[in-house]
Amino acid sequence: MDFDKKYILSVINNLLNVHSPTGFTDMVMDKAALYAAQLGYTMERNNKGTGFIRVKGSQGVKTVGICAHTDTLGLMVRSINAKGTLALTIIGGMLVPTVDGEYCTIFTRSGKTYTGTVLCDAPSGHVYDDARTKSRDIVNMEVRLDETVKNKEDVLKLGIGAGDFVCIDTKTVITDKGFIKSRFLDDKLGVGIIFGMLKYWKDYNIRPVNDVVFIITIYEEVGHGMSYVPDGITELIGVDMGCIGADLSGTEYDCCICAKDAGGPYDYNLTSALIRIAENNKIQHAVDVYKYYASDVTCALRAGGDIRGAVIGPGVHASHGMERGHYDGVLNTMKLLALYL
Repeated sequence: MDFDKKYILSVINNLLNVHSPTGFTDMVMDKAALYAAQLGYTMERNNKGTGFIRVKGSQGVKTVGICAHTDTLGLMVRSINAKGTLALTIIGGMLVPTVDGEYCTIFTRSGKTYTGTVLCDAPSGHVYDDARTKSRDIVNMEVRLDETVKNKEDVLKLGIGAGDFVCIDTKTVITDKGFIKSRFLDDKLGVGIIFGMLKYWKDYNIRPVNDVVFIITIYEEVGHGMSYVPDGITELIGVDMGCIGADLSGTEYDCCICAKDAGGPYDYNLTSALIRIAENNKIQHAVDVYKYYASDVTCALRAGGDIRGAVIGPGVHASHGMERGHYDGVLNTMKLLALYL
């Protein structure tokens, strides 16, 4: 299978460089719709904003859903401090200590943007006794604006207020050895895989056996991305990040297959079928159980979806922090998905 590596990495890089914390995803979904159109597909969106790309199969005995999410972790302005800094609340499961010192962009409701830095409120070892020891909990974090502000009133005059989104710079780098270093690989690697599949089918005039609906969700990080499953879908495969560390066997180079997560086991027969395909075709893979994980498929099942569900994806190191993956993990996931479909 000859996937277009240059295209896939370009899509991933471009998506990573579009801010999209949960609740602020219009820009990235417009980008996804453009990629679909360039490949000759239409991405429909429902009222919630979820994207659907439908591909007719050669036989169409059943309809398979493949889902990934464009929404990421992020921050929001909770209030404005008297000294002119921004107090924060988290969006999703952000590892707060990892954003200490990171640059950010603030998007106001009126369309203005400002830059700043996320810092602990005891940011200097020369000044604060507890600068090195103070807990980096969200209540101790704030944004220092790159504006001349001395108090709350100065900030209000800029048009910044509670509910404005604070987007963390991703610092995306793709190395010549295939490493993909960035925040929010979860789950823009998965979305890149979807477009890589569509490009592969287009390049080689391939049709899947069954009807396929690629679903791009925008509320996964807060738990209700796939709460709606379109009629007719009987199988749902989530393409999300694979976990690395502790006693897990997955690596950045693997297609990781999740047998069970915090929501319980995934469908035995569907998961087993994916494992057999990986084994029979010598696709580098790992099967693991994730204790602190849930996916769009978990959400669909909890919402009452009448589906068989499974989750696969490229291994991602340091998830919900400064993440790293590798093109081999992306490639192995695409191989498994292509063979299954």
